[in-house]
Amino acid sequence: MQIRIEQLVERKPWIIWMGLLFLCGGCSLREMAINQVGDILAETGATFTSDEDPELVANALPFGLKFMESVLAEQPEHIGLLLATSEGFTQYAYAFVYLEAVKMRSADYYRARELELRSKKLFLRARDYGMRGLEAKFPGFGPSFKADPRAAVRQVDTGGVGLLYWTAASWASAVNVDMTDAFLLADLPKIDVLVDRVLELDENFENGAIHSLLISYEMVRLAKEGNPEDRAYDHFKKAVALSGGFDAAPYISYATSVCVPTERREEFIQVLNTALGIDPKGIPELTLSNVLMQEYGQWLLDHVDDYFLPPLDPLSKNEKFNP
Repeated sequence: MQIRIEQLVERKPWIIWMGLLFLCGGCSLREMAINQVGDILAETGATFTSDEDPELVANALPFGLKFMESVLAEQPEHIGLLLATSEGFTQYAYAFVYLEAVKMRSADYYRARELELRSKKLFLRARDYGMRGLEAKFPGFGPSFKADPRAAVRQVDTGGVGLLYWTAASWASAVNVDMTDAFLLADLPKIDVLVDRVLELDENFENGAIHSLLISYEMVRLAKEGNPEDRAYDHFKKAVALSGGFDAAPYISYATSVCVPTERREEFIQVLNTALGIDPKGIPELTLSNVLMQEYGQWLLDHVDDYFLPPLDPLSKNEKFNP
């Protein structure tokens, strides 16, 4: 069946743009085409996040991320694409590298550590794209942030919440992966400033994502008043409320970040079972995250004895005191 050129333009206009991209060496039309591609790529996030097949996304994301980087090489200040690239690298590093490392620790510690350090590099890559995005959207932000982080973030308005959030999330994740890195630990006050500004500007961002992040972050946060467990629990409740209970991530974060270090085995099990009962498609853009978090939640339940001592049997305990 033959397709005429006008039909091709109507059905697949992006093909024409890509053709022009390679035909025009240094013309403004080429720049326009690249910018158009950047705009399209910046809007593809929902295509991945609403997918329910993690393996399909895991195989597709590396190519997509590298393609984004190739377009950024031509359009280095494309704010939307910088945001999407920061978000994409953060999600890929956590879901498909870091979680694999966690699951592998008991079977192959050295391979798990390799994966953890790889995820750290990817998180820092995401952080750098986020910082570039903030500089592009708010000129002078980079030098200002180095000089006085708290003053610098004051110039960021609600239009920069996404860049603030993904920069903070990737940076905090890198710290979490390698708590032995003194240089990263020294960055914690800078991360504090970023998360506080997101919370101040829009705590509803992406169904309360900042509260979900703060569940784990409060447990390592420095120079903050109050009990970190209480602060983490407050953020847990807010994250659940803002997502309408359709986000499994806060439950997983609370179970691993609060229940494990405080040795709350029964609460750990209860929280994870609640996460497993969530409809993964309750919020379409959280479908992939929910599927991944529920898979991880089930793995955690299957390995509960790796994180806690087995519960004491009251009868067995009493029998020890029998003569």
